[in-house]
Amino acid sequence: MHRLTRRWLLIFLLPLALLWLADQLFPLPLPEDDLARVVLAEDGTPLWRFADRDGVWRYPVTTDEVSPYYLEALLTYEDRWFRQHPGVNPLALGRAAWQNLMGGRVVSGGSTLSMQVARLLDPHSRDLPGKIKQLWRTAQLEWHLSKDEILALYLNRAPFGGTLQGVAAASWSYLGKPPSQLTRAEAALLAVLPQAPSRLRPDRHPQRAQMARDKVLRRLAEFQVWPQEQVDEALEEPVFLAPRREPSLAPLLARRLNRAGSPPLIRTTLDASLQLRLEDLLMGWRARLPERTSAAILVVEHESMAVRAYLGSVDISDTARFGHVDMVRALRSPGSTLKPFLYGMALDAGLIHSESLLQDVPRHYGDYRPGNFSAGFIGPVSASEALATSLNLPAVQLLEAYGPKRFAGELRGAGLPIRLPALAEPNLAMILGGGGTRLESLVGGYSAFARGGLAARPRLQPTDELRERRLLSPGSAWIIRRILSGQARPDRDSRAQLTQRPSLAWKTGTSYGFRDAWAIGVGPRHLIGIWIGRPDGTPVPGQFGLASAAPLLLQVHDLLVGRDSQRGVAAPEDPQPAEVGVAAICWPLGQQLDRNDPNCRRQRFAWTLEGTTPPTLLAVDQPLGSGLRERYWVNAAGLRVAPNCAGAEARELALWPAPLEPWLPRRERRSARLPAADAQCPPTMQVQAAPLSIVGVRQGDRLRRPQGNAEPLRLSLSTLGGSGQRWWFLDGRPIGDSDVDAPFSYAFDSGRHQLSVLDEAGQTARLEFSVLQ
Repeated sequence: MHRLTRRWLLIFLLPLALLWLADQLFPLPLPEDDLARVVLAEDGTPLWRFADRDGVWRYPVTTDEVSPYYLEALLTYEDRWFRQHPGVNPLALGRAAWQNLMGGRVVSGGSTLSMQVARLLDPHSRDLPGKIKQLWRTAQLEWHLSKDEILALYLNRAPFGGTLQGVAAASWSYLGKPPSQLTRAEAALLAVLPQAPSRLRPDRHPQRAQMARDKVLRRLAEFQVWPQEQVDEALEEPVFLAPRREPSLAPLLARRLNRAGSPPLIRTTLDASLQLRLEDLLMGWRARLPERTSAAILVVEHESMAVRAYLGSVDISDTARFGHVDMVRALRSPGSTLKPFLYGMALDAGLIHSESLLQDVPRHYGDYRPGNFSAGFIGPVSASEALATSLNLPAVQLLEAYGPKRFAGELRGAGLPIRLPALAEPNLAMILGGGGTRLESLVGGYSAFARGGLAARPRLQPTDELRERRLLSPGSAWIIRRILSGQARPDRDSRAQLTQRPSLAWKTGTSYGFRDAWAIGVGPRHLIGIWIGRPDGTPVPGQFGLASAAPLLLQVHDLLVGRDSQRGVAAPEDPQPAEVGVAAICWPLGQQLDRNDPNCRRQRFAWTLEGTTPPTLLAVDQPLGSGLRERYWVNAAGLRVAPNCAGAEARELALWPAPLEPWLPRRERRSARLPAADAQCPPTMQVQAAPLSIVGVRQGDRLRRPQGNAEPLRLSLSTLGGSGQRWWFLDGRPIGDSDVDAPFSYAFDSGRHQLSVLDEAGQTARLEFSVLQ
């Protein structure tokens, strides 16, 4: 009895063991990551596709992401008993064999969806061994996967003509919509296409496709899956499609995000319709650009910092314009686009208010002699006017007072690093473009003017974290935005413009040699970055920000405002921060005076922070206090006299900084404003100290220690000019002091050094030199 039981048990288990062994030796070839990827817009629209090694592209979906109409049409037409049979439907096979036998040809097939998936995963011949192989793979599918998983494989692997696989790729390519939005007629069309994808392609054979679709629709009515009335309506729809168009938007962003390990669906924050409109707009600009010149556009929604449009070049296929180079990420000289950050930082540091008096006059800093773009000089100019008109000399004066290293450090900390040449340190040339940065970094920095002083990194994908850092105070960011939008002069009423909606604030820039033209804009809802130039860095004479990049910026801004208006999206309010006020100040002192005060030479209304009105900022090489206030004495006749003269009465006169004299009207110059001297008791002559200078080393010297001497190089230094005691500084650190005529000795290590000296009158002298090994 036991022997009989073992025999039957062996008979039962042996086939199972053999099947298990066969399953292990010939595993089911389930698809792995074959590098076919699709880059998607925020709403799921395909932007760009990367085909697999066979040139096929697909758009993976689940059964929940496909219209129920399609699933109903597919299962009714292909496999009504899909949920019930074990992978093979004997009744369907028998029916198909009988119909083919009676017809003398292949009339219908008996393949189930599971069998079709098996053939898609492991193609086989149509002879008997091939059919056996298909049945084996079908059995494996049913053993290892659920019905929904098998259906999902079909949805993503069914052929739809050409290089298309999967219902989602077909829906987007043929119909321009996601598979979740298919109508009944469209669902029936896509359900039948895999039967003969080349012969039924609707873009090439619309009549054949319609006949096949109608066959599916009638079957759906026959089996009462859809009501006859709705089927009749679907039958009325014609099938005529434009030639198939594969996704072709944002190619450089797609390349950037297509990294090893990326998922099949790469999601971005882009707006597909906006991306398409801007690509068409930029393509129209190509004829206006010089030869071999490219352009880049970056549009960011500043509330979320989501990138809505990303155009890294004019045309990726234009090799003459280096279209394959992504200029959104390229390191380029920013020109004058960094100036708004400096003015904002100077506001926060209490160095200026919006109408502070700056000096647009010729100056030199060692071998560095900056000039203006227009090659002229204005003389006295307000901070707001200097920023709005992008004057260079006032910006250099301001950076000298604020400190280049401090400025570069603040920018780096907020996510806007400035790349300098090898071995270079932050210097005054940085504010005019003497460094490198990227368009996306600039746009991220400009977000501070729209986000209350918080600069944030642009987000390319929905999963990207919002990273923001404090760059400016809310008040200074608001003031700079007002200046850049043309509202630099506030009304007398401090409550004015409290709830005014912001217009476009923008700044242009041009790098040295006309290599880069920039325009960065802060709109009501979006940040816009524009770059134009040659990617290889060749100069393009006559190309500069205001003429080249600004017109494109304004076009993009108008397009964005128009879209918001059509959608009923109102611009957000931009209330005046509590710390921002309005003050009436007077030049040349830059502070509040009574309008009738004779020292109030010009009254202006300024935006202020916390009610502070800092005095006029003098250049670093002008002694503090000299040139702005002069004390003198007059007698009863109003003539200048010595302080010890009978009846002498003290007066104080506000004078303009001495370097501005050539640009002042004659009545404002020192000689015209000071009263005449009294011959009987003349005023005491004030001897001005000669300019301070360093003796013992010269600007730019390259000194070397004596050969064989390992000790630091000791120099004996002295000064000319100036007055009083001297204090010495090396690289910003105090290193000692000396009397008026006494020499100063110090041992210098190898390296590049900055040496400064300060006298009792506040005069400074500074130079740079190097000590070689």
